[in-house]
Formats: sequence, structure tokens, C-alpha cells
Amino acid sequence: MIDDETPLSALKARARAFCEERDWDRFHGARDLAIGIVTEAAELLELFRFRSDREIDALLADPEQRRRVEHEAADVLFFLVRLAQRYGIDLTAAFEAKLALNAERYPVEKARGSNRKYTEL
Repeated sequence: MIDDETPLSALKARARAFCEERDWDRFHGARDLAIGIVTEAAELLELFRFRSDREIDALLADPEQRRRVEHEAADVLFFLVRLAQRYGIDLTAAFEAKLALNAERYPVEKARGSNRKYTEL
């Protein structure tokens, strides 16, 4: 499976099957999955913490280190996909709606080249 060929529905189905085989539904309430997202995101962040941009570039160029980053990113994705799968969240529709909202909040003429929050533009 690769990104260009895999719909989110396939990832949801894989996550569901994986967890059902292990009888994990009882451990995957919304709160638990949200905690998992944050925990795994923190583990991903830890790989970059206190590193310069040059050090990060070197880390991502090293196959073994890159694999660590990929594993942590996959853990974040797993928990997000599992949350969406368990609770009927259409991630594509949510993404599109949020992107449209952000387009209103961050109009190109005000936001281009700026990292300020929309309330400060």
C-alpha cells in the first residue's frame, strides 16, 4: 500500500480488522485514542527536539533514523485513523471543511509569508 493508491477507507478497514483480531475495542474509546494521538505525537516530536535544521536533515537522510521517524508518524496516523473508524468521522470531509474555513481565516493577501494566527492578521 502506498499513499497515491490507498483511500482512507482502506486504512480504516485495516485498523478495524487489526484491532478486532486482538479484541482491542474495549481499550479504544475516544478518550483513549485521543491520548494515543498525543502520546505518539510527543514521541515523534522527541526525535526532533533540540536539533538544528541541519541535524534534522541529517537524521532524515539516515535510513535507520528515518525509519524511526516513519514508525512514529505511522503510530500517530494509526490512532487518528482508528478514532475516525470507531466514531464515524469522515476525515476527508473534515479535512476539506477545515481547509475551507482556514482559507477564510487566512486569506492569501493577508497570510502569505506570515505565521501569525488568523486573529492577528
